[in-house]
Amino acid sequence: MSADQAKAKAVAKAKKAVDPKKASVDTATQKLLVKAKADEIETIFDRALTMKPCNIGEQGTCCKICAQGPCRLPYPKKGIEGEDTRKGLCGATPETIAARNFARMVAAGAASHSDHGRGVAETFLAAARKETEDYTIKDTEKLFEVAPLFDVPTTVMVEGPDGEKVPQERDIYEIAEEIGEKALAEWGNQQGEVYYAKRAPEPRYKLWQDLDVVPRGIDREIVEIMHRTHMGVDQDYRNIIKQCSRAAIGDGWAGSMIATDLQDIMFGTPYPLQGEINLGVLKEDHVNMIVHGHEPLLSEMIVVAAQDPELLEYAKSKGAKGIILAGMCCTANEILVRHGMPIAGNYLQQELAIVTGALDAMIVDVQCIMENLANVAACYHTKLITTNPRAMIESGETIHIEFDEHSALEDAKKIVREAIDNFTNRSSQPLIPDEKEMMVAGFSVESINYHLGGTFRGSYTPLNDNIINGRIRGIGAVVGCNNARELHDSGHLTVIKELLKHNVIVLTTGCTAMAAGKAGLLTPEAAKVYCGDGLAEVCETVGIPPVLHMGSCVDNSRILLAATEVVKAGGLGNDISDLPAAGAAPEWMSEKAISIGQYCVASGFYVVFGLGLPITGAPRFQKHLFEELADIYGGMWDVETDYVEMAHKMIAHIDKKRAALGLDKKKERVLMDMADRQKLDAA
Repeated sequence: MSADQAKAKAVAKAKKAVDPKKASVDTATQKLLVKAKADEIETIFDRALTMKPCNIGEQGTCCKICAQGPCRLPYPKKGIEGEDTRKGLCGATPETIAARNFARMVAAGAASHSDHGRGVAETFLAAARKETEDYTIKDTEKLFEVAPLFDVPTTVMVEGPDGEKVPQERDIYEIAEEIGEKALAEWGNQQGEVYYAKRAPEPRYKLWQDLDVVPRGIDREIVEIMHRTHMGVDQDYRNIIKQCSRAAIGDGWAGSMIATDLQDIMFGTPYPLQGEINLGVLKEDHVNMIVHGHEPLLSEMIVVAAQDPELLEYAKSKGAKGIILAGMCCTANEILVRHGMPIAGNYLQQELAIVTGALDAMIVDVQCIMENLANVAACYHTKLITTNPRAMIESGETIHIEFDEHSALEDAKKIVREAIDNFTNRSSQPLIPDEKEMMVAGFSVESINYHLGGTFRGSYTPLNDNIINGRIRGIGAVVGCNNARELHDSGHLTVIKELLKHNVIVLTTGCTAMAAGKAGLLTPEAAKVYCGDGLAEVCETVGIPPVLHMGSCVDNSRILLAATEVVKAGGLGNDISDLPAAGAAPEWMSEKAISIGQYCVASGFYVVFGLGLPITGAPRFQKHLFEELADIYGGMWDVETDYVEMAHKMIAHIDKKRAALGLDKKKERVLMDMADRQKLDAA
């Protein structure tokens, strides 16, 4: 290579170098991107610069479901004059192709969440049958709340001392076993309806029945999507989307909701607690472990093992002062909301946690795990440990320690010992950023009820009252992933801050919740800084943050139930579609997000995504999602790439719903006497 060629190559490489400030708004991430460049480590941010997305794939009109293709039907930049004659070899229209691709994303997303739920149900059943000593029934109150939802009796009639029949409470493990059996059957049912569909507001449930979209069984609806989207089967985009709704409802109102409930029963229902977030939670003089993925079955046991006195002494024998266990992605949210364990970061920070040089073990289960972790780990001393037979990594040198619920704690201790043994193998001076923030998380449906009304008067009525009187404008659910095509965390934070400024209280989960935590939005003190006067007053009075961290991806089911509780509390309509509420996923990237979006739309929410949806090459299909679904479900999709405008689209929808409820009109304040109050109580 000549000197000129070498210079040209160096210039080209420099042009493609990641600018940390253009990659992330998080300063810890920026610092480690600088270190990654110095260490010559390629990350997802580098690959995002060099690999551009397929423009036809972005439009959703590339079909590869048979070997006659792939058939590519791009939408012309100048539009189409006259009739749209684009067809695949089989005659498939852009609408059919885009709808099939969209449906397969729903199927994959629903399968991911629901397979998580299946694993939880299997472990729950093992715990109920006492086949494992490591998992137990911790929240009996939640057990008794869930039992009637599965038509499981909590009492049995026995003969009393006088010979009469009297009720007697059943053994909790007997109740749990019956719940576990019925829950697990929800995946394989071929007829009837999933139990939890009836948890939706009654008008919503009846609408689903009228539309014939109540799921029969979780797996059946996913399989039916795959059948319908096979070559030569369903070729009506409206009919395909109808099946998307069935499968997505089976995710949100069955698989994910069952996972959340059974996890609460086994591990405890979350209540607000403090935790720390960002890569600064790692400590140079400690053994550092990160659990990464989505299933808390493993992480719950790692929490126990990391606190085991024998293993703590073993860590000290290796020269460490202790053990730091932190989380990444939704596993992080699970151990945070129940144990207050620290979070190292969200999706786009996973490689950078290894780049610190201080991470002794990255322990992964399923979902959102980059294959490149193995390549990055090979450049440092970090051990990458896979634990689930569904998620192996071929690249690099990984260790596989199979995790089994019947030997859960034993497996967890083996994993922790691997991390401790690796502590002495650190090959370079670690760089741990200073950045970390305190946050309050763990806002389950039950804990919000308690915070609003106390132990004896728990109720969503105070929330409704403050929406009705205008202190709170409405409710915004901001959830979802990170996406390397966007400025890391910026979309989440822009939308949330704009909503807070306009008195919209925010519910959040997943990577969005972590972005909010790193930015200091998950503390009660944030209300005075970021909120309009009305919302700030309510947050200060109740003592809550203006952004409520409700958990992991599957815990979006908590948002569905919170909305249902708001409907039940009265004064804001009879269905979710009546509420002054809207949802958003600013930086979405996974198929799970599409399934979540579809079950929210089918539940009556207005849902706006950032970045775009792969449907623009099929304008009639796009119109169906963006307009026609509103007439069917009262909810619809939308897309907005300007994040301030995204927030204002949500606010406009909230205001539209307020107007429909008559809340846009100022009401005169009336001084009520005792007789007036007695009339209200009687009503």
